[in-house]
Amino acid sequence: MPSYSNMLLVGLGGVAGANARFFFSRFIANRTDTGFPWGTLVVNVTGSFIMGLLAVLSAGLHWNPQWGLLAATGFTGAYTTYSTFEYETFALVQDGSLRRAAFNFLLSFLLGFAALFTGAGLANMIVERSGK
Repeated sequence: MPSYSNMLLVGLGGVAGANARFFFSRFIANRTDTGFPWGTLVVNVTGSFIMGLLAVLSAGLHWNPQWGLLAATGFTGAYTTYSTFEYETFALVQDGSLRRAAFNFLLSFLLGFAALFTGAGLANMIVERSGK
C-alpha cells in the first residue's frame, strides 16, 4: 500500500494540474471559438512535452522519486486529459464533422509524440551538460 505522504504528493500535484488544465484549456478555447477542441489539444501537447522533460530529467539527474510523484504522476497526470480528448472527438463525429474528428485524432497523436520526444531531447541535453 502506498504511503500517505506519497498519496498526498500525488494529490497535491493533481490539484495543481487539474486547475492548470481547466484555466489553460478555457483560455485557449475562449480565443479560438471555431468548434474545434483547441484547448484540449494544446493542453495535451504541452503535457506530453512536460512528461518527456520530467521523465528524462528525473532519471538522468537522480531526483528524489517523490518529485516524480508530485510532478509527473500528480501534476502532469491531472493536467493532461485523454478522456476529454476522446469525448470531444466523439462529439465531432456525432455532429457529422468527420474531417475535424480525424484531424483532432491525428494532430493530437502526432503533436503529442513530437512534444514528448522534444521534451525528452531537451532533458537529455540538460543532463549531458550537468555531467551526471
